[in-house]
Amino acid sequence: MSGGPILVGYDGSPDAGHALAWALDEAGRSGRPVRLAYVFEWVTVVGWLGPGVAPGVWPDETARREVEQLVHRAAADAAAAHPDLDVAGEVFDGPPALVLQERSAQADLLVLGGRGHGGFGGLLVGSTAVAVTAHARCPVVVVRSPPETAPAAPADGPVVVGFDGSDPSLVALGFAVERAEQREVPLRVVRAWSPSGPPWRGGGAPADQEDALAAERAAVEAALAPVRKTYPGLAVTVDVAAGSPASLLVEASRSAQLVAVGSRGRGGLRGMLLGSVSQQLIQHAIAPVAVVRER
Repeated sequence: MSGGPILVGYDGSPDAGHALAWALDEAGRSGRPVRLAYVFEWVTVVGWLGPGVAPGVWPDETARREVEQLVHRAAADAAAAHPDLDVAGEVFDGPPALVLQERSAQADLLVLGGRGHGGFGGLLVGSTAVAVTAHARCPVVVVRSPPETAPAAPADGPVVVGFDGSDPSLVALGFAVERAEQREVPLRVVRAWSPSGPPWRGGGAPADQEDALAAERAAVEAALAPVRKTYPGLAVTVDVAAGSPASLLVEASRSAQLVAVGSRGRGGLRGMLLGSVSQQLIQHAIAPVAVVRER
């Protein structure tokens, strides 16, 4: 594990508040410092906007000072509520997605809200969260405001990880094991099987679904053998089912406190940045979603 801080993309929105709360809880378990980052994007307005409307003033120093006050106040409030943690805030200039991607190179973990102040209620995860999740250089956790109709996840809910035997899913498994061990909760490993999906081993999928699912479970258990040996006190369950990975993991997120996935699975093409399962999870999962990649 690196020695970097937990970086929180913060803009004062409700989702950013949920992201900060999650990051503070994580820091309380890991001992990492927490750094709030507000990215101030200068907007230049050019041209005639209509009668009585003046072009925007660039740079707007008043707005920037207000942003600095917002971030420093949020950091001070968080530090006061968590006196054992190292919490600070800073304002950066530039395009938010690009700046957060660059800052992620020095971070241990990047935590984002699903939507910032530019978003509209009821829509899906914002463009900044999607772009940063695709390009960040450390694991990214996306925390959305929970739906009003969704019950709160139990405090002892499991950490769920999607696992398909690919290298990215092995990295996600390691991340999920660490979090489950820290939180003293079970680890739930979910593997989806599809007749049209790629087999783990040569020769094609068995024709009988029951045999296929048994083979998949055996492969998952073999991959988990080192985990069970290293963490004998960790409760690990394996769920292998026919269906799409995204739908199974979204359903599992309803009772989970965290869902972890690799940035791409076995069906992904090398060079592409974010797999379809990761994309669907950050859009639809109830629990926070960690998209994990190697540095």
